[in-house]
Amino acid sequence: MSEIDLLVEDFLAQKRIAVVGVSDRRETGCNLAYRNLKRAGYEVTAVNPRLTEFEGNPCYSDLRSIPERPEAVFILTNPENTEKVVQQCVDLGIKRVWMHCMMGTKPGLVRGMTSVSQDAVRTCRENGIAVIPGSCPNQFLTPDFGHSMMRVLWRTLGFLKISQDKAAGAAV
Repeated sequence: MSEIDLLVEDFLAQKRIAVVGVSDRRETGCNLAYRNLKRAGYEVTAVNPRLTEFEGNPCYSDLRSIPERPEAVFILTNPENTEKVVQQCVDLGIKRVWMHCMMGTKPGLVRGMTSVSQDAVRTCRENGIAVIPGSCPNQFLTPDFGHSMMRVLWRTLGFLKISQDKAAGAAV
């Protein structure tokens, strides 16, 4: 089993997952991840500082505001916000983080379309947090045709490999 598969398996073995970056302004991959995780039976908590509710459920401004600490955090925000969220994970003792990237684990290919911050990856590694630096839960949770094809294509092209340089937080 590949490293990303092991990390995904560990992440998805958690019961309580916070989804940071849900939106009421447009349909996003984050919203889809929230729904897919919920549909799969996870206790999912929405996080967006602008919202108090998301799809009829409470939405929190940050991880600290969530009444029951999440066991894992999925992030789909800009990389600067990712760094802030990861610091909250460090402060709260959350040990699993998944940073979204449309292009698998190759964020350098789509700089404007990734949540991955190499500083945040480094912070995770330095603090014992298992981090998935890219890809998307929607490619692993009973994926639709598009996400299935992305997963196959990214795996074939090597875009789902986590290199030691990336794991250590080196620049892409």
